[in-house]
Amino acid sequence: MNSVLPTPFIPPHLLPNRTSPNRYLSPPTTTNMSSRKRKPEDDGADLDTRMSASPSSSPSMPNRALPAQAGASSRRIKRPRTNINGRPLALHRLLETLSAEDMRKILGQICDNHPEIGAEVTATAPRPSVQSALDILNKYESTLQDAFPFGGNRTSEYAYNRVRQPLAEVLDALKDYTPHFLPPNELQTTTSLSFLDGVTNVIHRLPEWDSYQHNRHKADAYDEIAKAWALVIREASKRGGGIQLRFGGWDQKLSEHNDKSGGKMAEAMHELHTSLGWIDSSSQNSNPAPGPNDPASIRQQLLSGTYGSPLRVGPW
Repeated sequence: MNSVLPTPFIPPHLLPNRTSPNRYLSPPTTTNMSSRKRKPEDDGADLDTRMSASPSSSPSMPNRALPAQAGASSRRIKRPRTNINGRPLALHRLLETLSAEDMRKILGQICDNHPEIGAEVTATAPRPSVQSALDILNKYESTLQDAFPFGGNRTSEYAYNRVRQPLAEVLDALKDYTPHFLPPNELQTTTSLSFLDGVTNVIHRLPEWDSYQHNRHKADAYDEIAKAWALVIREASKRGGGIQLRFGGWDQKLSEHNDKSGGKMAEAMHELHTSLGWIDSSSQNSNPAPGPNDPASIRQQLLSGTYGSPLRVGPW
């Protein structure tokens, strides 16, 4: 009489070894891989896989590492060190940036503050040549000419007021440079005369004015340069007897300067005639009057018709 008893109902949550139905949908390997800790190399492998599967990558150019240069691993390139902190220029670099005018101003200020340095500069600096001094004077003269106003009367009071400052600079330069080329500071007569010849031409080109008072500047310059010529001629006559003046053609140049100045070089001309007087007298004595037997005298007698006539003695 065994009867079949129905199996008692057991709720699912009370069943042993309960598993979720969803877990049977995923492969067992996924559960094992997800439970395993991921390593960095796995991320790199996944990234390569995604890059290879990306549609933007080109299938004809596979990804590969660039070839390393030979010896790059054994040679280390040092980066240049940069100047982070500021610093002033070195002296030789600073001097490179200065113009000639700036250099003269700085040197002049240093010599004024330290007289011993000024004396050393004067002793060691080369002597200025005649051409260099005349070039400086010509620059001052060009500045004077450029200062004149355009148009109008160049000899008027207005023009004089416009060029008063550059005119004073020219006159001051003449007074400063001229004594340098005079004896006893300059012993070469040719050097002194060459400078005087050039500087006298500068004075010839100085402007003249309607006012007599303004013209005194040029007249005083002629007076000073005439005395300078006389000094050089006097010293030259002591050493060489004035021969260098005559054979160098300086007497003719001085005569031309006297004509251009309107006779304002009279003092120099007087000294020239005094120094060359013995040369003129010697030249006259070397050419005596022709005698009766001189060919020129015979020719003159033939032309006058007196050749062969008896010599008359007395008033009759």
